[in-house]
Amino acid sequence: MPQAEPQPLPVHPGKARSFAPAKLQREPQVRAGTSPAPVHYPVSDGKPMSESGLHWEVSMDTGAVLKSHHLNRPDAYVGGNCFMYPEEGKPKVVVSPDIFVAYGVPKEPPRDTWKVWEEGKVPDFILEVTSRSTQDNDEGKKKDLYERLGVGEYWQFDPTGDYLDPILKGRALGADGRYRELALEERDGGLCRFSEVLGLDLRLEGERLRFFDPKRGEYLLTPVEQHEALEERDRALEAAEARIRELERQRRPEG
Repeated sequence: MPQAEPQPLPVHPGKARSFAPAKLQREPQVRAGTSPAPVHYPVSDGKPMSESGLHWEVSMDTGAVLKSHHLNRPDAYVGGNCFMYPEEGKPKVVVSPDIFVAYGVPKEPPRDTWKVWEEGKVPDFILEVTSRSTQDNDEGKKKDLYERLGVGEYWQFDPTGDYLDPILKGRALGADGRYRELALEERDGGLCRFSEVLGLDLRLEGERLRFFDPKRGEYLLTPVEQHEALEERDRALEAAEARIRELERQRRPEG
């Protein structure tokens, strides 16, 4: 993922999850008769997207299941591994969430970057696939920035158990505008916690993170799991059809 270093912003009190563009815009100081130079907002810094193949796989699977879950919501955008710019005219104030979900914004088009003043808000949910090498950033600068911006929930998942124990950690924005840690609960033989923002359980199965929909009583499936489920269904149908043909053959009179 891009490794942008987030920069500090003024504290925004309360549970603000969106910002009026006027608060973010800064009028450029230019001489009379001249035009301000356009500001360039990079889409990448050329660095690797993920710490390892496992971190990349977790990010891709998480993004895929959340995109599928929000498929029929035109007002929900699921993104990740892209630069988020909180303030217009300040391209050095940037952060790069691994996975994020924003509500109240158009699903289309896909964004190369997330510019808060254009979208009118920050993400409601952010998940960082963390590791020891990104610990200081994820626990420090990113957490502080997400809190100041008013990101409703901030989660970290450590797939290799480098430093988090348990390997899932969630925070929710309180009425005072500060994060409070969400204690995990023992349920169905594993640790989990309900996300008020997503309306889903985040569950640990061994070293794996899964999303569970309590309304439907089922897990959200990754693309591989969806493919395997379809193959299993096809095999079951073929077996049922073969059994019906065999029963019909047995019932036919001989001769």
